[in-house]
Amino acid sequence: MEQRWTTPVAQKDIRKAHVGDVVFLSGTVVTVRDAAHQKLLSLTTKSLPFTFSEAALYHCGPLVKKTGNAWTVLSAGPTTSSRMNTVEPEIIKRYGVRVIIGKGGMDTRTGQALKKHQVVYLAFPGGAGVVAADAVEHVDNVYWLDELGMTEAIWVFTVKDFGPLVVAMDSYGKTLYKK
Repeated sequence: MEQRWTTPVAQKDIRKAHVGDVVFLSGTVVTVRDAAHQKLLSLTTKSLPFTFSEAALYHCGPLVKKTGNAWTVLSAGPTTSSRMNTVEPEIIKRYGVRVIIGKGGMDTRTGQALKKHQVVYLAFPGGAGVVAADAVEHVDNVYWLDELGMTEAIWVFTVKDFGPLVVAMDSYGKTLYKK
């Protein structure tokens, strides 16, 4: 089944999503790679300049160009999600993450956190970074750019019809990666 979601994604939409469904997402997407995950573990929800429950967390290190005061996203393909396995359950619990986007899936421990907190993991096709960039309407903000560098900084994007995203791990504990 194909679904169209807008952030913040409603709980009823997450519960309607099943492994194999296709989703197109509009709204706010926040990129978070390895170093940013580690930084998030040292912070509290009160110290964050954004709210994960109102956005989708995207395992991505974008290629971005600044012209004047504006940013243009050149490529925004997913990075391998399994690198975040050791910290993702805590990030989900601490920050109220509802939607995670990445590639390659995540481990059983993260799958259990998805089920417990009713979160969905959406897979974006690897190698399609330009397709992802085309769905970015604008860059809303960037955090920790000087500290973490371009690919590890947290970027906040507004996207329209971002996808296709495949429901690879649903909120019921099902996963494409065990078939």
